[in-house]
Amino acid sequence: IATSESGGVLAKSATMKSQTGNPQPRTWHETEKKLASLNSEGLPNAGIEYYIKPETISDTIGSTGKPYMVSISGHTLADNLKMLEMVAAAAKEDSRIEAVELNLACPNVIGKPIIAYDFDQMADVLDQVAALPCVKDGSLPPLGVKMPPYFDGPHFEKAAEILNKHKNIVRYSASINTIGNAFAIDLAAEMPVISSKGGFAGLSGPAVKYTALANVRKMRELLDQSIDVVGVGGVESGKDAFEMILCGAAAVQVGTTHWNEGPKCFDRICAELRDIMTDKGYGSVGDFQGKLKPWSKEGAAIARAAKKAREGGTKTETNGKAAAATTQGNDQQLMMISALLAVLVAVLLADKFGVVTI
Repeated sequence: IATSESGGVLAKSATMKSQTGNPQPRTWHETEKKLASLNSEGLPNAGIEYYIKPETISDTIGSTGKPYMVSISGHTLADNLKMLEMVAAAAKEDSRIEAVELNLACPNVIGKPIIAYDFDQMADVLDQVAALPCVKDGSLPPLGVKMPPYFDGPHFEKAAEILNKHKNIVRYSASINTIGNAFAIDLAAEMPVISSKGGFAGLSGPAVKYTALANVRKMRELLDQSIDVVGVGGVESGKDAFEMILCGAAAVQVGTTHWNEGPKCFDRICAELRDIMTDKGYGSVGDFQGKLKPWSKEGAAIARAAKKAREGGTKTETNGKAAAATTQGNDQQLMMISALLAVLVAVLLADKFGVVTI
């Protein structure tokens, strides 16, 4: 996977000790329109020591030189603090660990709440993280926080307030994790498709993209500019990646699409993103990142014209700029995208590396 056009590798969320997760079946993919997936995996993983071993990192990224990032999701605050110390110690010995993501958003651990929905608990977690010696001495790699989806204005504001308070240690916020407590039924058997938690599970796939876009947009508006936003949820095409970046994402993670399609999805998504950039006359990601335009009559007219052209089977200039591309231009755009990690795919590694999907 690391040899694809993925921008980096984010390992499976780790716990202190290895665990098998929830009973099977714990995943489900809607097959007719392929709009949704459910999972209630319960964080099956090989344990934190595995993910920070030099051998694991070498097997994962090889000689590609791509960023390797560790994700942690402890059962307790003490577990999370201990794992951060372990990551910091490992990073002192192996500089290939370039970031650590603290998962405050997992909805699928039986008996455990989503931390980032309990704002007092979320604030306490980050207060105690900030007090760690490895944070104070700068030995902890850059810290990101995986966030759940928010749906109410005051919740966005409170979450951003807590993250902004810790802008000196939080480098990025990843939005969103799965939408919790979704449900699907097997019509023939008249039962849930998921066995654990009474059938309730996290929703992912294209169905969550619009919620993800809203979270990326709102968090980008509310967070301090020193905190990057990573777009996650429903990304299956270059168009989806473009929209995430347009809403302000500095990077994009891909999960369900890799689950369904395999590593080739990264090459396809990057190629589609380059084509969109070429059609619009953009030479770099910075030309459109975070530059979503407000609704206007002029914009609506452009949208109608583009729709008419598509329905007529002709190609239109999507933003009024002449589309021009050369092989050299495409190569330059590829370098820009790779260098900026414009499509930083959170790669779900093969079973032989002991990393499984969330």
